[in-house]
Amino acid sequence: MEPREVDVVVIGLGPGGEALATQLAKAGLDVVGVDRRLVGGECPYFGCIPTKMIVRAAEVLAEGRRVPDLAGSSEVRADWAPVATRIRTEATDDWNDSAAVERFEAAGGHFLRGQGRISAPGEVTVATKTGEQVLVVRKGIVLNPGTEPAVPPIEGLADTPYWTNRDAVRAEQAPGSLIVLGGGPIGLEFAQAFARFDTNVTVLEAGPAILGPSEPEAAKLLTDVLTREGLTVRTGVHASSVTHDGDHFTVTIDDGEGVTGDRLLVSAGRYTDLPGLGIANVGLDDTARSIPTDNRMRAADGVWVIGDVAGHGAFTHLSMYHSRIAATDILGTGDETAAYHAVPSVTFTDPEVGQVGLTEQGARQKGIQVRTGMTDVPSTTRGWIHKSGNDGLIKVVEDVDRRVLVGATVVAPAGGEILGALTVAVHAQVPTTLLRQMIYVYPTIHRGIETALADLDNED
Repeated sequence: MEPREVDVVVIGLGPGGEALATQLAKAGLDVVGVDRRLVGGECPYFGCIPTKMIVRAAEVLAEGRRVPDLAGSSEVRADWAPVATRIRTEATDDWNDSAAVERFEAAGGHFLRGQGRISAPGEVTVATKTGEQVLVVRKGIVLNPGTEPAVPPIEGLADTPYWTNRDAVRAEQAPGSLIVLGGGPIGLEFAQAFARFDTNVTVLEAGPAILGPSEPEAAKLLTDVLTREGLTVRTGVHASSVTHDGDHFTVTIDDGEGVTGDRLLVSAGRYTDLPGLGIANVGLDDTARSIPTDNRMRAADGVWVIGDVAGHGAFTHLSMYHSRIAATDILGTGDETAAYHAVPSVTFTDPEVGQVGLTEQGARQKGIQVRTGMTDVPSTTRGWIHKSGNDGLIKVVEDVDRRVLVGATVVAPAGGEILGALTVAVHAQVPTTLLRQMIYVYPTIHRGIETALADLDNED
């Protein structure tokens, strides 16, 4: 193919890349979007949207089983078929991105299906099914490659039909038993959901606790909840080998014990093939785990980087945030800069685990003198019921010198929604004295923020 001159090339049309490329195209630039996978990225096809359909269905089952405690009698029979049908037809269009491609092209963009890489400064080469297309760039290159499921080098694992999140989302039925390798957000959301569909679930986490960098109180509480729901959660264990006999998996852990299951879900982190992006051709380190940028998302002359690979968190909302900043910088229409002191995230287990800013440990590691306040969220709040009692908490982390919150965690039903108020407080650096003077609605879980703030005084 003859080289083609364009204004901007966007490699990777996940949520942020698609939004940025569309905005630039609508602004009149000649934009080419490149992706070897589905336009829209992980979120609409394998992540955010279909997994929340699974989570919601599992919540309905759990609520149905609580009817005898609250309102009468119920008989609940789990059936995965409606979930699989909704994911295939409503969320993913059977994993077909034609509508997304048409939407982008209707906005004025051009799409190339293939593997894009920077082949020289100001040049991108795209390997398509029919050959290579060289794109000579006038204004810039934007990298939004997203991430792939990481598969640890465990003996025998590569030779087995293990699942990643992409396979679990496509499941046509809930397995009888499931081993989840990894106790992070993705693994735990699947683990609890499948367990509520009567799957016998074992979670194996190499670290000392699930939810790795979260507050330890949140990790302990969620571990207790999952255990009461019948899941087996084992921490501090390392898988040494994996075998599959045609029907069942056996994961051998470091003490020689074998854990068996019908399916194995590998949820051990994410990675990006940086060498494959050709970033060394513009002087960037392709042996690193991420690509550093300035606060306008610039990584090198004429190169912008957004999303997971920028190294500030693998969240759709962060990718969209980056896209807005990079787009205005490319167009010269704004001066917004990136700030990461109030990045929020939510793990959609039941209860949800929402976190913003720094944890207590993270703040101390940065040399910030902090004090913390915490309150339980009683199981009776707004009629929420778990037989065990206090299945929620709110924890706030205050910078003692500046008297502002630098972080907060909410573990509660709709914890992600409650997190919104705390995100505003951390982002805007609202003085805690002012937060204490607010009126908090009773009876709401949100009102627990007031109690957590009052608890700060206990460390004086």
